[in-house]
Amino acid sequence: MADNTLIIRQSLVCMTDGQLRLGDVLVRDRLIAQVADRIEMNADTEIDGRGLTLLPGVIDPQVHFREPGLEHKEDLFTASCACAKGGVTSFLEMPNTNPLTTTQSALDDKLQRAASKCLVNYGFFIGATAANLPDLNTANPACGIKIFMGSQHGDLLVESQEYLEPIFASGDRLIAVHAEDQARINQRKQEFAGSTDPATHSIIQDDIAALNATKLAVSLSEKYQRRLHILHLSTAIEADYLRSHKPSWVTAEVTPQHLLLNTDAYGQIGTLAQMNPPLRSVKDNAVLWQALLDGVIDFIATDHAPHTLEEKAKGYPNTPSGMPGVETALPLMLTQAAAGRCTVGQVVNWMSSAVAQAYQIPNKGKIEAGYDADLVLVDLENYRPVLRSELQTKCGWSPFEDWNLTGHPVTTIVLGQVVFDHGKLDHTVRGQALSFGR
Repeated sequence: MADNTLIIRQSLVCMTDGQLRLGDVLVRDRLIAQVADRIEMNADTEIDGRGLTLLPGVIDPQVHFREPGLEHKEDLFTASCACAKGGVTSFLEMPNTNPLTTTQSALDDKLQRAASKCLVNYGFFIGATAANLPDLNTANPACGIKIFMGSQHGDLLVESQEYLEPIFASGDRLIAVHAEDQARINQRKQEFAGSTDPATHSIIQDDIAALNATKLAVSLSEKYQRRLHILHLSTAIEADYLRSHKPSWVTAEVTPQHLLLNTDAYGQIGTLAQMNPPLRSVKDNAVLWQALLDGVIDFIATDHAPHTLEEKAKGYPNTPSGMPGVETALPLMLTQAAAGRCTVGQVVNWMSSAVAQAYQIPNKGKIEAGYDADLVLVDLENYRPVLRSELQTKCGWSPFEDWNLTGHPVTTIVLGQVVFDHGKLDHTVRGQALSFGR
């Protein structure tokens, strides 16, 4: 019997081609060693996968885990616990912490914190300001440069072409943009000043504000042939624009919220539905879905951005924008697959394989010999509701509470280590820092 071996027995394995095949998967140390119909050996640990489906672990390419500086909302430990419970085995985290992640020293601090606290694998963006151009291309390891073109304040807001252009013109690192036109948002805030209806948020930060910024980002990407990723696409008009104006080196993502929630949610859950960019119409939901199916949108991110219930209860417009998502994203999408809107293989591509490819993360996103053993066993036979009492995120709520979902993770494995199993977390497991191509 080999040392440090694990076999997952007789689950439906999502193969590289997206098809499901009954079989065994052997893990040796941190790597997948073999995928076969049957593996005739014993292992140190054996997991009964009968009745379950084995997928590559989710790579969530946009999260806000709030550490350092905002740990009352979330921290790297609680967020990584939520990841493990949700089948997310790797995450890419944003720079709007306190202090901002805009220098090598700030990035190093996050990496050190993550190494001691994170149950799953981790990577971090370097944030762009109007003054830190040298850091943007030298800070390592960073998954990319994050630019807030809107919905931000302080140093991280880079809204004018005067400051955007040098960032696109210098270096070759991936640029990821939050695409909203801050000037338009500021103007519309004045027009709708005094409104206390949270639905006003979607009117102020409208689809034109999103389209203006997306067009500017794409034009700069084309001018400098610069690798661009458009974060959390939210509108039909952006999707339609990209359908005919998306260069081969540009990618885009969408959140489950923008696929499955719309402005009706304000009447149901109030300010818990407030996020940036805002929720849109039922038509936007449908167009975004089609763009995802057609490959105009490349993959899915949660934009996990927790705030406390006390903060969310302050009353619009004094409420912060954002909602948690790492625990619910995979079941939400697998429930859509069960309903026939997509396939399990497509979900795997959107939530694992395509993300690894876009960020050039080696050995992630596939169940194949030689790949890292980041895996999740899910139950596609049963449905159960999202319950506040079961959430691991520190903020303690979800916009999808009481939604009846299938595909809940049963067992999550990070680098060959069982980190979550039948409702229990192993807090001693640690992920590792991700590496990235350019």
